[in-house]
Amino acid sequence: MARLPIMLRLVLCALALLFLAPTLHAEMAAERCRLDVPCTLGERSYHVMEPDGWDGETPLVVLMHFHGWARTGVHAQNSDRIGASTRRRGVLLVTPNGRRKTWDFWRAGSEDVGFADRVLADVLARYPVDAQQIYVSGYSYGAAMAWRYACESGDDLAALLAVAGSIDQRETCAEAPPVVRHVHGLSDTVMEFPMGPSGDTTYPVALWRARLGCAAGLGQGHWQLRSFLTFTRTSWDCAKGAVTLDLHPGGHFVPHGWIGRQLDELMGRAPSYP
Repeated sequence: MARLPIMLRLVLCALALLFLAPTLHAEMAAERCRLDVPCTLGERSYHVMEPDGWDGETPLVVLMHFHGWARTGVHAQNSDRIGASTRRRGVLLVTPNGRRKTWDFWRAGSEDVGFADRVLADVLARYPVDAQQIYVSGYSYGAAMAWRYACESGDDLAALLAVAGSIDQRETCAEAPPVVRHVHGLSDTVMEFPMGPSGDTTYPVALWRARLGCAAGLGQGHWQLRSFLTFTRTSWDCAKGAVTLDLHPGGHFVPHGWIGRQLDELMGRAPSYP
């Protein structure tokens, strides 16, 4: 049986929560979980950080970010490369906590996909959300988890923004977001750079190029946010969306300003740093 679209699944989940607990909104308003105070979902939890200057009513763009190995959602909030970027751009940052500070992304059927669906449903019950602008990102193991989530629950996401982590490029994904943006360091030895046959450096997004029906890639040249790191960009126009790959010569890290730059471009804002 085909899966329901993600927003319909989230709405149904939120309605079920309201039916089972009529006082949910009042309790949530009193709880006001945010920042380092987690929102609980049974035995699991996530964190949420509101953007600077939000008026409490305007529908919010959402970035759900999966943390790296041995970290928690609070790390992303406190990061000047993730949390600071969302706060300045009017984006609600949602950061689920992995079991034992890690994620199950190695194969299809991960319970963490269902958990992330419940997180978004809970966010929908707590906040006004712009359903057309729900982005998913992650770093390292979290990037691989973001790939897994997009692969199984991504049809109604606006984009996947992945940093230095992926799943097996030979997998076949049931779902996919229309926009995929991935960044990886050529010298990464932690989540090793997935070099393709004959030294193909575009292989890190081979799965999504096949899934979205992409034509030949187009080199977009070099760009910088900081003088010490240069990115080389390749983009693909696809039958079902678009794919962008940014490569840099460095190792395993979240590049300064990369998340913010992607959000600016996707939200139609003038790119800025930080």
